[in-house]
Formats: sequence, structure tokens, C-alpha cells
Amino acid sequence: MEKTEKPAGVEEKSESMEEKPAGMEEKSDGRTGQSAGKGKPPAGAMRLDRFLAEMGAGTRGQIRDAAKNGRIQVNGVVEKRPERKLFPEEDTVTFDGRRVAYAAFEYYMLNKPQGVVSATEDNRYQTVVELIGERKRGDLFPVGRLDIDTEGLLLITNDGALAHRLLSPKKHVDKRYLAVVEGRLPDDAAEQFAAGIVLADGTVTMPARLEAADAFPCGKVASGTFSVLPDGGESRQVIVTIREGKFHQVKRMFETLGCRVTYLKRLSMGSLVLDESLRPGQYRPLTDEELAAFEVV
Repeated sequence: MEKTEKPAGVEEKSESMEEKPAGMEEKSDGRTGQSAGKGKPPAGAMRLDRFLAEMGAGTRGQIRDAAKNGRIQVNGVVEKRPERKLFPEEDTVTFDGRRVAYAAFEYYMLNKPQGVVSATEDNRYQTVVELIGERKRGDLFPVGRLDIDTEGLLLITNDGALAHRLLSPKKHVDKRYLAVVEGRLPDDAAEQFAAGIVLADGTVTMPARLEAADAFPCGKVASGTFSVLPDGGESRQVIVTIREGKFHQVKRMFETLGCRVTYLKRLSMGSLVLDESLRPGQYRPLTDEELAAFEVV
């Protein structure tokens, strides 16, 4: 797996690197499911410019200019004071004639496609946050990172406390991956994973699980996604479960055993399991049941 988790807004590194919460940004496509802005107490009074900035309407400076030009209304009345206090869940705000809905927190499940970076902004590649076209907030970030060539489950939110719980190695949250591995795995590969792999740079990983993909209904790669050698002996599908996210960790673990990962997909993180009906690039809000499992409802 490769994950790196760092504050978002960084760029394409992804799945490798240590995992840390991230934090910020926005933009484009996907599919839907249930609710996204759930899980925390009602918002109190806040400044109009802060409200609009948090909802991704623009920077504070841009919002001040918009207010000065009469482009913002509160409860149907033009409001030119960006410092005006309002109650987000009671007052109606429109920006350029479009209502700006409020969400204190948003939670989306994304099936990350290859070629997209796990970041909030990037000058070269499209980001995972830009795939969330229905987002309301401007401060969403990916929980953890997947490499640019890695697919699968990624949680997109602005809930930093939840991100910390999921990413901290001390919390022992399982992250499960499907890997296609090229090369002959040693007979004791599973035992080596369970004991902790010593990487090339001397880093010792936490104990991990290595299992055959056949045991998992969702742990199969569609035919044609990768090339399998005639007898299947040199390229095989396996399930890897780890509880940390060091730089290019899954790939480096297999390299230590003399093998190479040719395909990697994250299947689950803790209680959250990738919705197999989501094609790469598609997303949906988390369901009430999924949020309850995270204890955020």
C-alpha cells in the first residue's frame, strides 16, 4: 500500500509517506448516495465572509469585493458587510443568485482512479478533491494518500479528528489492499509479513497480514486489468493488511521479498469498505450506518 499521509494540499506523492491528516480545497465529477454534511453539533453565529470562505465561495478578499458590489444576499436582502454575523443553519445566503448551503462536516467515499493525486491542489495533476463535484465546503482533504498509480478506497472529509483516529498507527486501524505481485513469493512470505518486514533502508514495519485473494469476494481484479503469466505462478493476487502508512510501504515490502507490485487497490480502512458499485472516479456520501461506525452521528 502506499500511503502517505500528510496534511493535504501537498501534491501527488500519495500512498506512500507517513499518514497524517490533511486539510483543504475543491472541485468536480462523481455519483451520489446519501448524506455528507452530518455528524456534529449545529453551528453558532459566524461572520458572513468566513461562512462563504468555508463553503468554497472564494477567498476572504474576493468575498469582500463581492459584498461591496452587492452580489451577496442574506435572507433576501443585499448584504454589503462581510463582517455581518449570521446563523448558518437558520439564515439563507445567496451568492450571485445561487443559494449557498451550509455543511459543518462532509464525508465522501471515493473510488480513486489511477492518474489522480491524493492532494487538495496540484499544479500538474487532477486531485482527488476535484472529483467531488457535490462538495459544499472548500476545506475537504483526503484521509491518507494513495499513490498516483494506486486505485481504491479514499475517504474525503474535513473532519480532522476522524482523520487522526484513522491514520494514527497507535489506533491500530486496518487498511486492506488487493495487490497483484510479479515474481516468486517465498514459501514463508506470510510469516515474514506477520513478523514485520525489514525494508531496504532498515525501517521495520509493524506486523502485517498476507493472504490469498481468493478468500475475499471483493478481492479480485477484473480480467485484463493486468497480465497474468500462463501458469499464474509468476503473477498472483494477494490481500495485504497493514496498520500504518509508510512511504510506498506495500511496494517496498514486496521488493524486500524479491517481488514487484504491478497493481494496487485499497479495499477497506477500518469499518469502511469500498462500495464495489462505484467505478474508478465515482464517489458517494457516507451512509448513516457508515457514519455511525465512525461514531460521528
